[in-house]
Amino acid sequence: MTDPQIERKLIEIMRVISENDKPIGARNIADELNDRGYGIGERAVRYHLRILDERGLTKKHGYAGRTVTELGQRELKEALIGDRLGFVITRIEDLIYKTDYDLESKTGNVIVNMSNIDKDDFDDVADIMRYAAQGGATISPRVKIFDEDSNTDVYVPEGKLAIATVCSITFDGLLLKNGIPVEPAYGGILELKDHKPTRFLDLISYSGTSIDPIKIFMSRHSTSVLDVLETGTGTMLANMRQIPASAAEKAHDVLELAKKSDISGAVTIGGDGEAMFGAPVEVGKSGLPVFVGVNAIAAVEETGIEVTTYPVSTVLEYNTMSEI
Repeated sequence: MTDPQIERKLIEIMRVISENDKPIGARNIADELNDRGYGIGERAVRYHLRILDERGLTKKHGYAGRTVTELGQRELKEALIGDRLGFVITRIEDLIYKTDYDLESKTGNVIVNMSNIDKDDFDDVADIMRYAAQGGATISPRVKIFDEDSNTDVYVPEGKLAIATVCSITFDGLLLKNGIPVEPAYGGILELKDHKPTRFLDLISYSGTSIDPIKIFMSRHSTSVLDVLETGTGTMLANMRQIPASAAEKAHDVLELAKKSDISGAVTIGGDGEAMFGAPVEVGKSGLPVFVGVNAIAAVEETGIEVTTYPVSTVLEYNTMSEI
């Protein structure tokens, strides 16, 4: 029996290849797949490409890379359109379920983002991230560093370091673990004035995209995190989830308890059906906007340092992370 997860990756690899007007290699395919939420390395991509070649769905052009064959194009047309739409929210829901951090015992997994930087940039990156953490622009001051020789499942390109930061979707896992249903709704750009949030300047729904909204806003260089840290006025990345309005008080207690584990960043909890800084909220629900964990990375990018970030990447044992 064919593994549906493998088939899904094969289709996505063909989509990546077909969207390029010239042959594309395994490394570039791996980078694009990570942008779309697939935590897959170059070696794994090569394995899947061999399967596609054997099926006659792709064609190798020497060292230049691969293209999709006519048979492969037909296969793509027959693939369900819905396979991509909604993938991000499906992945997020899976990671929310895997978040088992216990606020009482202070043990378990949290969701993390992964960011790749050049090794030579590490000292500067660390300084900026410390500054951002001290200014409250992170979910947690804890990070974990991986190099290319780390004996883990984390893929780190040659000459790079990977930095894991706690993701704001961890809050969704904590709420769910404490019996509060939660629905990730939007990712967006939140404007601040005098250190106070004023309005969302832009929003993207999690349910209607195949790329994480936060990744999209980072690629647009939409933030001014350093301005917020220095003057109190600027823009930061934030996302919004909805919870039952009847659970708002309990959610507040969970968020307060999370602070004892150095996990914070929630802005406020709204009332029943109350729009949050311009973001709509359903009747019977309360909105819960949260600054995201990659704001510190966005601050790094604002200085001109090159970073490749994969939001909502995987789960890590929180106690293996430490302050940078």
